Amino acid sequence: MDKICILDMGSQYTHLIARRIREHGVYSEILPNNISIDELKRHKPIGIILSGGPSSVYEEKSPQLTEDFFTYTKKEKIPVLGICYGLHLIIHQ
Repeated sequence: MDKICILDMGSQYTHLIARRIREHGVYSEILPNNISIDELKRHKPIGIILSGGPSSVYEEKSPQLTEDFFTYTKKEKIPVLGICYGLHLIIHQ
């Protein structure tokens, strides 16, 4: 089954994002932003969405992604969509 994984960066709208994806006939699942790469691989996503959130990428304890995340998505050619904080995170890292 095709699946979009949504990594929750703390947005109050993450559930709405998931619902909109499902309304288009694609299964979506919300996962924590600190999910391990091995666990993410087990989900076999066809795409990943990084939600928005209340943090700034410059804050010391803001949600971050590991280099393994970018290596995995690039190697497997998995598209990544960043929304608000998620996009800032992609650009920052």
